[in-house]
Amino acid sequence: MQAMPRIDSDAGRAAETVAAGFELYGRRFRQITGRAPTRFERREWHAVRQDAAERIRLYERVVARVAADARRVLGPRADGREAWAAMKAAYAARVAGRPDAEIAATFFNSITRRVRATVGVDPGIEFVAADDAALGGGAGAPPFATYPGGDSLRDLMERILRGLPFAAAFEDLAWDAHHAAAALEAHLARAGLPRVAAAAEVLRPVFYRNKGAYVVGRLLVGPTAVPLVLALLHPARGVVVDAVLPTSDEASIVFGFTRAYFHVALERPAAAVAFLSSIMPLKHVDELYTAVGQKKHGKTELFRALQRHLERPDAVFEPAVGDKGLVMTVFALPSFGLVFKVIRDIFGPAKNVTRRAVVDGYHLVFAHDRVGRLADAQEYESLEFPRARFAPGVLDELLRDAPSAIEVHGDRVTVRHCYTERLVTPLNLFLARAAPAAARDAILDYGHAVKDMAAANIFAGDLLLKNFGVTRHGRVIFYDYDELCLLTDCRFRALPEPRTAEDELAAEPWFYVGDRDVFPEEFLPFVLPPGVLRDVFLSAHRDLLTVAWWTDMQERQRAGELVDFMPYRPERRLPRPA
Repeated sequence: MQAMPRIDSDAGRAAETVAAGFELYGRRFRQITGRAPTRFERREWHAVRQDAAERIRLYERVVARVAADARRVLGPRADGREAWAAMKAAYAARVAGRPDAEIAATFFNSITRRVRATVGVDPGIEFVAADDAALGGGAGAPPFATYPGGDSLRDLMERILRGLPFAAAFEDLAWDAHHAAAALEAHLARAGLPRVAAAAEVLRPVFYRNKGAYVVGRLLVGPTAVPLVLALLHPARGVVVDAVLPTSDEASIVFGFTRAYFHVALERPAAAVAFLSSIMPLKHVDELYTAVGQKKHGKTELFRALQRHLERPDAVFEPAVGDKGLVMTVFALPSFGLVFKVIRDIFGPAKNVTRRAVVDGYHLVFAHDRVGRLADAQEYESLEFPRARFAPGVLDELLRDAPSAIEVHGDRVTVRHCYTERLVTPLNLFLARAAPAAARDAILDYGHAVKDMAAANIFAGDLLLKNFGVTRHGRVIFYDYDELCLLTDCRFRALPEPRTAEDELAAEPWFYVGDRDVFPEEFLPFVLPPGVLRDVFLSAHRDLLTVAWWTDMQERQRAGELVDFMPYRPERRLPRPA
């Protein structure tokens, strides 16, 4: 790493302040992440959840402190561009060659934007994609270990498992190696590939999340690289290989945008992300950075990819497909697979929520385990786009419904505040177009999504089908956080019996209803019309219409129960010894 000569200037001292802040952030990030192996080995599942929450809060806490320190060092020059340009040059010399240089650059940008509230991007005082090569940091030894192949996949699996850095013992390592190899052989046969691997390349660190540990690599079978993800659990009897996932789609679900972030010790994040991209070519780079815990740099990569995409002639912001919301005005960039959500200035009369409550709902999702059912989002401020990229009517709607968040200056449009999410198909539209079997699967998974969120102490608030979506993998997720809250904050009640005929016919409730009161009996008429899909839903999820199911789930949450949410199909689970 190239050392920066000490500069006796405000800008130089401020750059050193930011560099020291990044060192502090990195040290604390590694400390929290480094607990994951011990948590897994000791089965400290509640501590795993606490570590995840602590690490998510870490970045903003450090940025707020360092931004205040930098402003104090710069004094009256803090708002001036000249000082920040000098700071950028000094900071670049300070962090050049670091193995995590791209993360360091994003940290500096966070400080810059916190102090100066930059609109759009200013390459003179912020690091942009063109700076990456100058910073370096990509060189070094491969991030993976290579295991030579041979005649036996079983032997290869056993060598990989024996090489894992676990203090805890396997229940039966030979059993796991045998059945993991059998699962791989079956997959290779279905794919028409030889059932012998020339080698396996496995990322050195183990990926930890919730109660699981994941070994991530690839099998080299002739010229073909086959994804290799081993999902490990640690029940009381010892560590076990629970599943083998040998396809890009299955690996993508493990690293999906509806899952909590991994705790994994990556010395060179860029090299690890490049490896992950090789086994998940359809997965966006920003999603991979986010999945490995670098959410802020994921945000940087998403914005850079968006800017590149907007250079295409077919890149046009269009009205989002689906029913219009009462809280958010939403537009989409379909060619990029992204939606943008802007909070309206005035909510529809049926929505009894505040702007603060909406923002808090998104922050709750950021910090919570999303259990494969809640779409992750990125929060942006002061984005700037070409006016010509907005389809007719889109900008008019934004200016009408969210004027405080939108500014137009000539041929540029500034979006003061928005959230971005991956584009999915709204569930109500999916059901209207899907074949009967696909619609049946989706409505059943809708019920499972509601139950999974409840098991993670999340209540969606608004269970209308339009607030749920279907991913490219066919999984139903929730993406509308206007009324989202903790399940344990709700009060589930049975509808009181009408006292009189007038009560029964009244347009408004004749009894008191609190802000957090929920009446499960009312779900069905609002969610599903009579018909085949309602019957299918009731066959599996009638319990969602009862107060007893919801209050029982609340009691389980208050008792500290942690439910397993595995990111793979049950049929992928390996058999266990009798």
